[in-house]
Amino acid sequence: MPSINVRFPATHGHALAARLELPAGEPRAYAIFAHCFTCSKDSKGAVYIGQALAARGIGVLRFDFTGLGQSGGTFAESTFSSNVEDIVCAANFLRERYAAPEILIGHSLGGAAILAAAGRIAEARAVATLGAPFEPSHVEHLLKNREELATKGEATVDIGGRPFQIRREFLDDLRRHDPAKNIAALGKALLVLHSPQDTVVTIDNASKIFLAAKHPKSFVSLDRIDHLVTKQDDAAYVGEVVAAWASRYLPPAPEQEPVPGVRVIEAGQGSKFAQEIYAGRHRLRADEPASAGGTDTGPNPYDLLAAALGACTAMTVRMYAERKQIPLARVSVDLKHGKVHAADCESCETREGKIDRIDRVVTLEGDLDDAQRAKLLEIADKCPVHRTLHSEVWINTTANQS
Repeated sequence: MPSINVRFPATHGHALAARLELPAGEPRAYAIFAHCFTCSKDSKGAVYIGQALAARGIGVLRFDFTGLGQSGGTFAESTFSSNVEDIVCAANFLRERYAAPEILIGHSLGGAAILAAAGRIAEARAVATLGAPFEPSHVEHLLKNREELATKGEATVDIGGRPFQIRREFLDDLRRHDPAKNIAALGKALLVLHSPQDTVVTIDNASKIFLAAKHPKSFVSLDRIDHLVTKQDDAAYVGEVVAAWASRYLPPAPEQEPVPGVRVIEAGQGSKFAQEIYAGRHRLRADEPASAGGTDTGPNPYDLLAAALGACTAMTVRMYAERKQIPLARVSVDLKHGKVHAADCESCETREGKIDRIDRVVTLEGDLDDAQRAKLLEIADKCPVHRTLHSEVWINTTANQS
């Protein structure tokens, strides 16, 4: 999936840095992802969730709020209101350059900001919050020296082990917002995702958001998922849930032209070896296990090769059984690929070096006699992929100049 860096202007003129995750084909819809308080667009949760949504055909723009990450401006001058403005600017950018966002996703304080901004993004159909506080002022508990802020009007605070300059206006602005009013007037489908084990933003916040909202609204309990969603499997699950839920509120996916042959595209940032595979109208995933430096999000190439042989074997056996009216109830194939010394292979013509070996076990179920079983096993060795693997294959490689 393509993943590109983009920049767009904020309300006060400075540039906001963003990354746009795009699916390999035409996006079904675009989404904005607003990160958590003092985080960035490159936090693990933001990256993994964006990739999971892109894998489901949704383009995702994740950006750094003013004064954070690679965005311009200073954090000391930012407020919750400026975060809301940043989200509106992100929507304007997508509207002008690609298509208006139909899905809005906010993580933690970014979720509160998404709820406040949603009413200003008319095209948005679905809004999802992840570990979001009901009241923006919830973040005040993270500020240990509020007295200094009150007396001096400015202070350096420690948040997550990093120093941030905060002004009194930041707190004043947090307290001015009326979340219940914004949520009640949302007028869009709402999905509230929250972990019951979240100790940063407790789950009672999710209850308040849910109760303040009008239907259609949904709630998903993210059991045993940490507040920052740092595990890739957890983030992928969140992305899958959001994509499946949002599809209910999106226009039907356009019919896309099937990819001629097979196309393989790198999955994107955060996945060293993961690949998206497009075959006609179908999409698969390939990866390497963690032991080989991958992220284990799909079978490795040799497993896919073995799977091709197994599928072809089963299809060929089934086709023959149907044609000859053999009472085959079910066929299954177990395969294992490995390397062996040629000297250990009785049927190998060469006796030097190592060769590839695939062990294939065919299970035939049904009321079959010995002759029928023997014939079906003979047919298994004649499947087209089996023949291809035993023949000389010419692979012609050229470079795409586009």
